[in-house]
Amino acid sequence: MPQTPANSPSPATDFVNALEAWTPRSVRHQTLRAEYRDLVAGSPRTALDRNGGPEHLTASCFVFSPDLTRVLLCFHRKGRFWVQLGGHIEAADDSVASAAFREAREECGIDELSPLSGGAIVDLDRHSLGGGFGRCGVHWDVGFAAVVAPDAVPAVSDESDDVAWWPIVALPATVPPDFALRLHGVLDELARVAGQAARTGTRGHPSA
Repeated sequence: MPQTPANSPSPATDFVNALEAWTPRSVRHQTLRAEYRDLVAGSPRTALDRNGGPEHLTASCFVFSPDLTRVLLCFHRKGRFWVQLGGHIEAADDSVASAAFREAREECGIDELSPLSGGAIVDLDRHSLGGGFGRCGVHWDVGFAAVVAPDAVPAVSDESDDVAWWPIVALPATVPPDFALRLHGVLDELARVAGQAARTGTRGHPSA
């Protein structure tokens, strides 16, 4: 379980607060938000711990080109599919968001990530896993988003067989079921946040 300094909110409390601050548009995400909140509230010491049981939170990051037309994916060694960057929450992570951005940096080899939507949650996706994932039975994934500089060059990590840019409109054939739907949901969420920022007079880019 991540360790936090005295007087700082625990990662579990920080995550619940982030959930409460998020107002997803889709009914599916609204339902999932309540279920995620119940999971963490019922097991705050283990829900973020990969060793706490077969069902736990994971953190992922959808890394986009600045114009949001390409997405950086890794070829998952265990799953044998292309997917967004991400992984388990570690003891040194002080929040689910920091875990997502750390995993993204480690897996793509690009240090300079610029979080979108102020580093807020943009996606939730709960999925069962096959036997090749060991003790993990169900991942309750929490998605965030970021962009990198147009000249940034990704590098393959020890956890992936490959890392590559893919056009949003031409994803590889080997992606998890409903991945394209999930990706477009993230883009819709980023557009919604950018629209809200424009209407309220704040910065119009989704990184606001």
